[in-house]
Parts: sequence; structure tokens; C-alpha cells
Amino acid sequence: MKTLRLTIWIICGLIAFVTPAEAQNQKARKMVRQGNRFFRNNHRQDALVTYIKGLNADSIDARVNYNLATAMFSENWRNTQEAQRDSMIRYYNTAAEQEENPLRKAKAFHNKGVLYQSARDFQNAIEAYKDALRNNPNDDESRYNLVVCQHQLDKDNNGGGQNNQDQQDNQDQQQQEQQQDQQQEQQNQDQSQQQQNQQEPPMSKENAEQLLNAAMQREKETQKRVNEHQQPQRRRIEKNW
Repeated sequence: MKTLRLTIWIICGLIAFVTPAEAQNQKARKMVRQGNRFFRNNHRQDALVTYIKGLNADSIDARVNYNLATAMFSENWRNTQEAQRDSMIRYYNTAAEQEENPLRKAKAFHNKGVLYQSARDFQNAIEAYKDALRNNPNDDESRYNLVVCQHQLDKDNNGGGQNNQDQQDNQDQQQQEQQQDQQQEQQNQDQSQQQQNQQEPPMSKENAEQLLNAAMQREKETQKRVNEHQQPQRRRIEKNW
């Protein structure tokens, strides 16, 4: 069960309380707020365009990177193209690196694991889910997906996937070779029997008559025993003591 967390990170606070260090990314955060409104109203394309504007303003802002990657998930996200998937993973990596809140970091790692898992890259998916659990030990969804990926990886390493197909091909080839050997052996036996029959000398007239007479004599003896067995037998009455 691969689950996504299609939540967006909300920026709290008013501009009046923005510190000088945050002044350089005010535009980025403004774009985040606008993108969040589009996202909540299910205007994905408008949200994407707005988040990209925020990324251009501040490429390392955690919320911009996370929300942009999350908005890139489509309904058919399991078939995400490799180039798009790599971009989304890169955005989630930046979000996880820049974010200080462990629960938000866990969400970034979780969605990163989902992307790897959908691509059957189970090893990287396992590492991503482990990172999610390090930041949020109560994340049952990441724990479940971790177990699934470990099972799939063990299955592939122990003869699953293509290895099973290779083993089946080898078995089929061995069976075919055995059948060919049996057919060849049978042909050799037939040829040997034919050669023996051809090498036997023809039966003479005297031998044929002797065999015929012997067969007739056995037939007479058999008929005689049958007739004797069919004659009525006398009944004996045993007296009582």
C-alpha cells in the first residue's frame, strides 16, 4: 500500500514579523501562499506555475520545494516519467535538508520513498522510509511501506523476477534435451532390433513342420484335459458317525 501525503505546508505569520534574514525570500513565500490557495481549490496547473515562481525567487526554501514536488503528482502518478520523478525527488531532498520540523521532514522522505517504490527501486525506497521513521517513529504508513519494500527486495534477490524466468527457461531446455535423448535411444533400439531380424537365418521347412506338430500335440493334450474336467462326477454320500 503506497500512500501519498498530498498536503501543503502553510506559512504562518505576518510580513511585519519577518526577520531581516527572511527578507530575501519574501517573494518566494508570497508565491507559496498563492500556490497553496490554487492547490486547495484543485487548480493544479496554476499552483505549479506559482510554486515555480517561488522556486525562482528562493531555490532552497523548504516549503517551495516540498509544495512544488507534491503538486507535480498526477492522478496516474504510479507511471511518472523518469525525468519528472528525478526532479520531484530532488525537490523533496532539498525540502528535507532545509526543513527543521521533524514531522515535515518525515513527510518529504515518505513521498520520496513512494516515488522510488513506484519505480521498483526498492533499495532507495527502503532508505527513504527509514529516514521518515527516524524523524517520525509513529509513522505507520512509512513503516508498512518499508516492510513491503524489504519483502520485494528479498524476493528479487532470492530468485524472483527475471531469475525465476531464467530458471524456468533452463528447466524447459533440460526437459527438451531429455526428450530428445529418449527419442534417440528408442530409434537406436529399433534399428538394432531390425538389424537382428535381418541377420536371423530363414526357417527351414523341417523346422517349421516340427514346430507345427509340437503345437498340434499341445493342443490335443489341452483338449483332452478339458473334456475330462467336463465329465459328470459321481457324488459320494458320507455317512454320519
